[in-house]
Amino acid sequence: MTSGVETLSGRRHLVAQRVRPLTEAPWFSHTAVCAITLNAMLLGVETYAGFADRWATPLGIVEHLLLALFGVEILLRALAHADHPAEFFRNPWNIFDALVVLCAFAPGIGQDSTVLRLLRLARVIRTARFLPQLRIILNAIGKSLPGMASFLLVGSLVLYLYAMIGWTCFATADPERYGSLGRAVITLFVLMTLDGLGDLVHAGLVISPWSFMYYASYVLVSSFLLVNMLIGVVINSLDQARESEETFNASSGPEQLPEPGSAVEQATLQDRIATLRAGLDELEQQLPLVPAGRSPGVHDRV
Repeated sequence: MTSGVETLSGRRHLVAQRVRPLTEAPWFSHTAVCAITLNAMLLGVETYAGFADRWATPLGIVEHLLLALFGVEILLRALAHADHPAEFFRNPWNIFDALVVLCAFAPGIGQDSTVLRLLRLARVIRTARFLPQLRIILNAIGKSLPGMASFLLVGSLVLYLYAMIGWTCFATADPERYGSLGRAVITLFVLMTLDGLGDLVHAGLVISPWSFMYYASYVLVSSFLLVNMLIGVVINSLDQARESEETFNASSGPEQLPEPGSAVEQATLQDRIATLRAGLDELEQQLPLVPAGRSPGVHDRV
């Protein structure tokens, strides 16, 4: 029984050793990107009804060929981790790719053109797997969602506060823009983009000279302060995504030597010096144990 398990493990290790160089080769990634790009082009072409009806058969053949190619790609990636299958599922992009491709083979989906088209559209997102900068941006978007929720909450509070003030002050004189809370919210939401600011200020000055303070404070808070807060959230998330990407590459890729002059190299040198000092201290402690009249031989000199 033990020999059978060892034989199976050896076969899986042999398969992984043979397949892994294929999946790590540059041409493998380039082929996958070209197939994804062709899939995106087919999706765009099919939006033209006349062209799609005329070339329905060739387009269908190309679609099946692309689906088979994507299936082979996922199979090869899984075989590359045959010796350690758990590592295949540690990468979220492997799980996403497998779900997108395998769902196309699920019964019932082939007859539903809407679901099938959405699955084909999801394949375009797979380009992020082969483009590190795009992958960092997508990770940054995901990491910025908690900060975006806080930003939306603050923005909603500011919008509600100024809408209530605008309704209280301008509802009677300007009912078209501030006749209700909903109209005031819409007016101020459009004003966030500074669209129509001049017209609103002129109309407000006719009602009251203090309206200038109302619009000036709102523009400063919404168009400058909140926008800068949003930019800060995105930049912070982008830095976190870049650090996560570097950590993932360092853990999954081959071990790299520290760059000359870097902090990592200095720490490594300090560790080595400390180790040498500890060894010298140990030799000094052993020197009194050597007999005084004994002349050092060859082995002692070494």
